[in-house]
Amino acid sequence: MKKTAIILGATGLTGSILLDKLLKDQRYKTIKLFSRKKIENLPSKVEQFIGDTIALENFKKEFIGDEVFCCIGTTAKKTPDKTIYKSIDYGIPVKAAKLSKENGIHTFLVVSAIGANAKSSIFYNRTKGEMEEAVLSEKIKNTYILQPSIIGGDRKENRIGEKIGLAIFKVLQPFFVGKLKKYKITEAEHIAQAMLNLANSTSKEKIISSYQIKNKAISN
Repeated sequence: MKKTAIILGATGLTGSILLDKLLKDQRYKTIKLFSRKKIENLPSKVEQFIGDTIALENFKKEFIGDEVFCCIGTTAKKTPDKTIYKSIDYGIPVKAAKLSKENGIHTFLVVSAIGANAKSSIFYNRTKGEMEEAVLSEKIKNTYILQPSIIGGDRKENRIGEKIGLAIFKVLQPFFVGKLKKYKITEAEHIAQAMLNLANSTSKEKIISSYQIKNKAISN
């Protein structure tokens, strides 16, 4: 029986790659996108629900499927207001998890970040850690939390400073060994593929660390 996948964050780097993979995957009959803006020229396999995803609870009747892929995330530069930032990075994934639980969806995958810690003094890490705890508290049967390091890939946005920083970080990659291994760049391609593989696996792992993501991506 073919499945229905739900994606949150399909306009972002990881989410757009995942969408492309799901479009080609014959195991999925329907892909539902929940976002603030419409993506043009998508096949009939895709259903789009446009609105304020911060108020995701308004989509409860439409939030029906087999698997939820949450690729939502912002940055301090794009969202300097901490209240709005938390409503996105914490609020949307947690609301998605609650809706998944209420609507009987048994597989939930979310992109978090390395260093996520609910007790951290760093706002970004604390927000991600609190999100993880809230998602896990819903006790959805198949929950997978991916914790990438800096995400690499071809972004649509023209972020010059970010591109320069990423280029420098790539040069330093050979020096990331031992305990520093987990800080290596995590390719968005690997995150998307790992999510797809995990959704179709029987893995019991809940937390997928940055250095494990590539392995999950290349294993079927």
